Amino acid sequence: MSNLITKTTDLAMAITLEYISEGDVVIDATCGTGRDTMTLAKAVGVCGKVHAFDIQKSALEITGERVQSCGLDNVELHEDSFCNMGSYISENIAAAAVFNLGYLPGGDKSITTTADSTIEGLEEALRIVRPGGIVTVVMYDGHEAGSEEKARVMEWAEDLDPVGYHAAYVNLINQKNNPPEIMWITKKKQHYQERRRGINGRQ
Repeated sequence: MSNLITKTTDLAMAITLEYISEGDVVIDATCGTGRDTMTLAKAVGVCGKVHAFDIQKSALEITGERVQSCGLDNVELHEDSFCNMGSYISENIAAAAVFNLGYLPGGDKSITTTADSTIEGLEEALRIVRPGGIVTVVMYDGHEAGSEEKARVMEWAEDLDPVGYHAAYVNLINQKNNPPEIMWITKKKQHYQERRRGINGRQ
């Protein structure tokens, strides 16, 4: 087994995969070069579905080529912002949503995710992820936009309703070269079920 604590992105995905089964619907909110998309596609199997989003056509082309080279046909690519994922996926459907923030590796570093859109996308993901599901966020504060984005996302997560959600945060505290940091948010089953019973009881 690889030493997961030394590779933040691998640790983020390892925890995420614990929430995914064959046949599930999952979201890669920032497909980039397709690495996470491929991992998710293999996890959900032929009966599952991965919705992969990116605003950059080049990212979708790279991801599409990787998917095709592996003979996978369970990935749907969307040239659209993750803020609009609700246009493609119904509420309480997805097992997981993965956000890898920042800029496209090898791409234009001036095109990055931003705090406002990321928070909007995360709120949309929490609506779409099913009770018991997970939202994973990999954050980078080694550049100016990333530092502001991380601070805002952390503030947003700290204000999440503790009755409805669990939020966890991991960083490599003794590494000084701005390694990626991880946030996981789970949607509590019990709270959702009680809320639904309350809504139905008022009808």
